Amino acid sequence: MSTATRTIPANPSATGKRRFGGGQERTNWPATAILIVCTLGVLVPLYVTVSMAFKTTGQAVDGNAFSLPSPLTFDSFVQAWTLTNFSRGFAISVFVSVIAVVGEIVVSALAAYAIVRNWDRKLFRWSFFYLLAAMFIPFPVVALPQIQLTGLVGLDNPLGVAILHIVFALAFNTMLFTAFLRSIPLELEESMRMDGAGTWQVFWRLIFPLLGPMSATVGIFAFIASWNDFMMPSLIISDPEMQTIPVLQKIFQTQFSNSYNVAFASYLMAMAPAIVVYLFTQRWVMSGLTQGAVK
Repeated sequence: MSTATRTIPANPSATGKRRFGGGQERTNWPATAILIVCTLGVLVPLYVTVSMAFKTTGQAVDGNAFSLPSPLTFDSFVQAWTLTNFSRGFAISVFVSVIAVVGEIVVSALAAYAIVRNWDRKLFRWSFFYLLAAMFIPFPVVALPQIQLTGLVGLDNPLGVAILHIVFALAFNTMLFTAFLRSIPLELEESMRMDGAGTWQVFWRLIFPLLGPMSATVGIFAFIASWNDFMMPSLIISDPEMQTIPVLQKIFQTQFSNSYNVAFASYLMAMAPAIVVYLFTQRWVMSGLTQGAVK
């Protein structure tokens, strides 16, 4: 006697498609249309930026922003590099971003480890709630006191901006590391402590390497935020020659008034590092967030 087997269809929510009679699948066209519109909202401005950057001044002002550059020229990049002293601004932005990335990862990881492993103590538990409350205080609210304090202690420079990035991102980053640390079994630490390891050895040799996916996520967010930040450097840094790239572009914006190709070339050079970093590291962002969300 033959036995008939019946295949159970997969969960429709797992594939993002709906199944109807006869096993057919239908695409969710409203959601697809929204995604297409959102994609075009990003790609069209990016195309215009790239196209305008490679045009001559005459082509840039002919009123046809969507036309391809003909001939292709790099003169606008040379002018933007020289006009804004891009090399100096680039070095300052890299300095701020590197310190912000390293500082946010190390400080937030240490704070989260102390909070998670001492959760039964009121001081650490309420410190966590205090950090969460700080997430609701935006920088513009405390901008004036910060300007005065950084000036008094001599931190009205790129180093002060990097330190402020670490401080203002501490709450959100600690929350991410805390969620991730709760998924690490305590037995791993106990076995290492039985071998004579201290707290610092446990953290740097065991815990910190396990925080790799979340550290990558925090680092990517920190880099993008510090690289693209305009408000904090413009308010904190007192020397115009020590400004970051976004502020330099604002300073020289009046000189770009009739040279759209130079302006777009400057914008493209400024945002290229953030785009490249995110394209090559976005998989670590998703990995860190998904692992931190599951205990």
